[in-house]
Order: sequence, then structure tokens, then C-alpha cells
Amino acid sequence: MKTIKYTSVLLAAVLLVGMSSCKKQLNQTPKYGLNSEVVYSDPANYINVLAKIYSGLSVTGIQGPAGNGDISGIDEGFSAYVRVLYNLQELPTDESVCGWNDPGIPEMNRMQWSADNAFVKAMYARIFYQITLCNEFIRESSDEKMTERGFTDAQQEEIRTFRNEARFLRALAYTHAMDLFGNVPFVTEADLVGGGVPEQIQRAALFEYIEGELLDLENLLLDPAQCPYGRASKAAAQFLMAKNYLNAEVYTGLSRASNCLTYCQKVMDWGYYQLDDNYQDIFLADNETSPEIIFPVTFDGMFTQTYGGTTFLINASIGGSMIASQYGTNGGWQGLRTTRPFVEKFPDTTQDSRFLFYRDGQTLDITNLGTFTEGYAFPKFRNITSTGNLGSNANAGFSDVDFPMMRLADVYLMYMEAALRGAGNTGTGETLFNQLRERAYGNSSFNITGVTLDDVLDERARELSWECTRRTDLIRFGRYTEGSYVWPFKGGDVNGVAASSHLNLYPIPTSDIILNPNLAQNPGY
Repeated sequence: MKTIKYTSVLLAAVLLVGMSSCKKQLNQTPKYGLNSEVVYSDPANYINVLAKIYSGLSVTGIQGPAGNGDISGIDEGFSAYVRVLYNLQELPTDESVCGWNDPGIPEMNRMQWSADNAFVKAMYARIFYQITLCNEFIRESSDEKMTERGFTDAQQEEIRTFRNEARFLRALAYTHAMDLFGNVPFVTEADLVGGGVPEQIQRAALFEYIEGELLDLENLLLDPAQCPYGRASKAAAQFLMAKNYLNAEVYTGLSRASNCLTYCQKVMDWGYYQLDDNYQDIFLADNETSPEIIFPVTFDGMFTQTYGGTTFLINASIGGSMIASQYGTNGGWQGLRTTRPFVEKFPDTTQDSRFLFYRDGQTLDITNLGTFTEGYAFPKFRNITSTGNLGSNANAGFSDVDFPMMRLADVYLMYMEAALRGAGNTGTGETLFNQLRERAYGNSSFNITGVTLDDVLDERARELSWECTRRTDLIRFGRYTEGSYVWPFKGGDVNGVAASSHLNLYPIPTSDIILNPNLAQNPGY
């Protein structure tokens, strides 16, 4: 990973950030002269280093929104973690298109990317930057090093909790690597930066590694009730286990539906999470109060300023006749819309509260990607609180909305799907499935009996739209590159056509292939 400025791992360690909540100031400059040994010799600094690792999911450097980036060679504006994850998970699907001509965007819309695509490279770099941060923290917080530094038993116990959270964040990053890229470079805390080029791990072996880490972590992380908001609890590890088991047949060739159902049940058994009463509230500026969110990527319009994350999702979805202030921002970027096949998954437009499309002046069909008024707008994320107040920095256009990377509704849908894929207990699954529909409609009149896998896929689209799951879902159901289901611009055709199956994986960036002789490129690139 030659493009990553590894020194920023050490510099970031001295950010003066409190982690009782991730919504704290992350854009301070480290004191001059500090180095790794100085930083890690003080037990009070470990929480600050952990804050930097968490913030890697939110911001792009230590001077938001841009100006002192963590990774050289990529634009901070478009390379934030959630933004590039959205581009890779949503733009090539039926849920989203983007009208911009920035290099790499048209190729995402049309499934015509290459190993030099800017967004493919940015996602890859973000993932492995996170892994690098985690590895160093895990290495420096080992029991041996803490003992050498003379830390008390209480200090060591607290730092072990931080270390386990870093292990979770590494497992999350490796999950994204496994899902998006397949066979990838593999490094752990045992591999020192600069110690040689990494070996390539096969996708199935990486699945087993992540599984082993999460099996351990589900017993080591904090219980949900004791875990500060914005940090990873045991339930977050169990959620990630369930999600990986749901997709295990894609990753390893072996179905793990029964394991998925087991881990969905474990998340529910905490009794800590509940469906939010109002679907829209999950995507508003005060969604940190939602009882449904298991693991968020946190944002604050004052202190975690970025052109990615929910600032991107809000601003990029506004244009045409839309009034930006009604969505808690200062202007629209006129980029993101939806396609007809996605809109048509909402047959009951006046009843389903998830039908959040803006239609005034917008056409349903898209013939010109660059025309914002073609395709319905979808302002699902809004920088306004549930009581109608603007976000803290709405005038500057920065969002307070946290991105719900893991939430209970997904657990319910995973449970239903796992049951249908052979894990049994479809009765409980159907009850959970219909609880989501009852929230959406306000009553049980639209409940479904005899739920099928096709019902689950469509419900996932309605419930989890724009939450970075769609590509993975379509691949699991055999609908992503196949010709059995098409949408505008799929396969590069305005009406949609089947695409080559090699597009189920993204390519490893050319620059890494050149620099690391241990890497083999994914087929078809």
C-alpha cells in the first residue's frame, strides 16, 4: 500500500478527542515532536488513538473537511469511506444513479469500471488505511507492551477493551475487502509497516479469519447497554457475523444460513434494540436517539466536517425544484436519483412511509444521466431533527445525520431470509418481516403470508435503500450481472442488459498489482 502515508497513523494518535461519544472535535493538530513511543507510553492517549480509527469511517484527515488528508494521491472530497462505499454498492444497481461526469462516476453507473477507476482505488485505499491503523494500535496495546510500560491492572483492562474494538474495526474493514475485492493483501499486527510486501489471502480463507476474530470478540466487547454510542458492542460483532454468514455461500461456496439465523437471534436476545416508531426518524439529524441503530458511523456538522458521509447523501440528492433548506442544507449538488425499477418496488405509494421520493418536476425514466430532473430524487437522509430543527451547521451544508451501518431492521430481514434458505423457523421470520411492513404502513393490512425469497429481496430494497447493501444483496440472489433482472444503464445499455459475471468483484487497483508481485488480479480485468 505505497499510496498510504503511514506516518499519519502516529501523528493521529495524539488527537485530543474524547470517545464517550464519537461526536467530538476531530480536526485538531497534534503537538509537535510527539512520536509513537511517546504517544503509547501514556495510557490516557489510547482512547485518542482509538478515536482516530473510528473517525476513519467518517472523515478523511485531521483537518476537516479537507486540507490535511490521511491518504495521498486521492481527492479528500470524494474519497471518504461511506461515500466511496455508497458509490461501489449503490451506483451500479437499480437503487441509484449519479449525474456527474467526474472521472469514474459514469463508469460506475454503467458497470464499465477498470482497475484504474478512481472510486475503486479510493475504496481500496480507505479499507487498507483502516487496517493499517488497527494493526498498529493492536500491536502497541499488547499485554506485553503494556506491562513493559508499567501500566496498572485497571489501565490495562481498559486498554484491552479498546484493543478489542480495534480488532472489530479491522474485521469490518476486511469484510468490505472480502465482499468488494475477493482475494486481497493480508496483514495483521504481526506484520510491521515496511517489513515487505503482503501475501494475498484467498476469499474463503479471509472469511475464516474474520469469523475467528468475531467469534472471539463477541465475548470480549462491551455489552450493548454499557457501550457508549458510536462504539462497537458485542451486538455489533454478532450483527457482522450474521451478515457474513448470510453471504457465506458467495464468499466460500458453502451455505451458512443456520449460523446466520443463530446470530440474528443473539442480536435480538439482548433486548436492547427496538424498531424505531417512525421510519424517517432513523435518517434525521438527531438519529443518535434511535433505539434501532446497532452500529453507526457518526457525523457532526460542526466537528466532523466532510464532503462524504451523510453530507454527500443529503446534498447530492437535492436539485431541480427542491428547496435545500427544507432538507437542512445550503444547496443541492444535483447528482443522485433513482431508477424506475426501484420506484416500482413501492406499489402502495400513498401508504408506504418509506416512499420518500421527490417527484415534482422529475420524470420517472432516465435517458440522460446528466439531467437531474430525469429520475425521481430520493431525499431519505435529511439534516433536520425529528422535532423540525435544522442541523447544527446547516448553513454551511454539513450534516449531523449518523449513517446507520447496522440496524435492527436488517437483522429481521436476515432472519427471514436465512429461514427461507433452510435454517427453519419461517413462522418467526414472517412475524419479524411483517413488523417492518406494519411500521411502514401503520397497520397490518399489508402484511404478507407465505413470504418468498423474492419478497425478501424486494423488502430489503424498500427498507434498506441507499444503506450500502444493494450490490451485495443482488449478487447473493443472482440478479446483479444476470439478465433475469435489468435496470437502466445496467451493462452499459440505457435500457439495461446482462453484464459479465466478472463484475461481481471489483479489480485490485493496477498500482497495487504493479507494486506487489504477490498479487494476482481478479479474473476479467
